Amino acid sequence: MTATVSASTTTVSDEDFSQIKAVVADFIRTKVVPREQEISESNAIPDDIRAQAAEMGLFGYAIPQEWGGLGLDLTQDVELAMEFGYTSLALRSMFGTNNGIAGQVLVNFGTDEQKEQWLEKIASGEVVASFALTEPGAGSNPAGLRTKAVRDGDEWVINGQKRFITNAPLADLFVVFARTRPADESGTGIAVFLVPADTSGLEVGPKDTKMGQEGAWTADVNFTDVRVPASALVGGDEDAGYRAAMTSLARGRVHIAALSVGTAQRALDESVAYAATATQGGTAIGDFQLVQAMIADQQTGVMAGRALVRDAARKYVSGEDRRIAPSAAKLFCTEMVGKVADLAVQIHGGSGYMREVSVERIYRDVRLLRLYEGTSEIQRLIVGGALVREAKKAAK
Repeated sequence: MTATVSASTTTVSDEDFSQIKAVVADFIRTKVVPREQEISESNAIPDDIRAQAAEMGLFGYAIPQEWGGLGLDLTQDVELAMEFGYTSLALRSMFGTNNGIAGQVLVNFGTDEQKEQWLEKIASGEVVASFALTEPGAGSNPAGLRTKAVRDGDEWVINGQKRFITNAPLADLFVVFARTRPADESGTGIAVFLVPADTSGLEVGPKDTKMGQEGAWTADVNFTDVRVPASALVGGDEDAGYRAAMTSLARGRVHIAALSVGTAQRALDESVAYAATATQGGTAIGDFQLVQAMIADQQTGVMAGRALVRDAARKYVSGEDRRIAPSAAKLFCTEMVGKVADLAVQIHGGSGYMREVSVERIYRDVRLLRLYEGTSEIQRLIVGGALVREAKKAAK
């Protein structure tokens, strides 16, 4: 999957992007949707689907073209994310960190040498990058990090534990956040390091057993006297970590919101199809007004979420709002998809509780969306706090 782009620009034209989106939509619906049960039961993405995704450029669709990616901006990213959400969320998880929270750290904060070493391999899928931020005592708030990095000559020594790290069992490269000193007036003291998976002292724990999202692997990652060269410090800046985390997470929150809209659309489609064909007493259940009301609530949520995501992505790309809008979008859309999935199970009745039915899997899968990349509670604090601070500033 390629885009024809003039040498004078690094953006993908609307015409080219429409072709990319069509190819992705066809891939999702014809290649992945029919194998959702296989993915769920095997707790893995089949190798041939992974190979097709890599060939299509999906491991690097948001990586700049100069580093081998497609160079899609966030307004285009969210359109693809809504397609990815239409099927097993494990598919998106497979290449999500390469394009998103891990890859964007390098894109926005890496040195030229770091980009040269890693980005082309990340974009091609040769390297799977993993974002190692969350810890047992520091989840949605990076300021609580306990993992430490201490300078020792020309090396850094990292010690600590990370938890729930996506793609850890598959990762070739860990983007690791660690504290180099306590926060002070000069900065947060949080740095970010590039740590290859085969580095001595780095140990990946067993795969987590989760409520849903089978095929999307997470695990603990332990660092015991892990030594990396000074060149592993992203941007060569000991205080870049907090900014890198916040920047990547803000962008990622809009992406997760879009993913939620795609999954909500799938739950709605499954609900409408079931309501039109399932009967009760000889009457299609979709003819009952209470069922129609549930479908109407689903449709309203999907439409509102889609509009909010597109607006947030536009404001992020323009630079108008990279804080409130991403958090508001993630908050609304991840809560919305939970309600839509719940209604989907209700519309399906007892069959919606059966493991082989799509809406049962969706119901479990979407629960995680309200937790990772900042819980709903954190999003409320970000939005509410920012608005109050703005009002106080204006009142002075």
